[in-house]
Amino acid sequence: MPEPATQRGRSLTHTDPADVTLQDALSAVADPVRRSILREVAAEPDFTRACGTFDLPVSKATASHHFAVLRAAGLLEQVDRGTRRYNRLRREEFDVCFPGLLALVLGEAD
Repeated sequence: MPEPATQRGRSLTHTDPADVTLQDALSAVADPVRRSILREVAAEPDFTRACGTFDLPVSKATASHHFAVLRAAGLLEQVDRGTRRYNRLRREEFDVCFPGLLALVLGEAD
């Protein structure tokens, strides 16, 4: 049974990838920090990786911004459980709108 939504969770907005422009999709994946987030989320089962568990070379506020950009571009779905926010890569939905783009990003060498 899913946990009840927290106040923070009710403020989450998830953009349908069909509503994202190519420019916005490209802008979202242009940043190397966001690409590293996508690769790490892709390597985990859905909703098992919390935002605070990523070792990112940016402040917490900047990391939050990066997650918000990925959510706004239709790449991430997030859910709050207690005090943590967990992530799911919206691979299938995104691939319908931008075939091959995510595969290129995920296959990129560091």
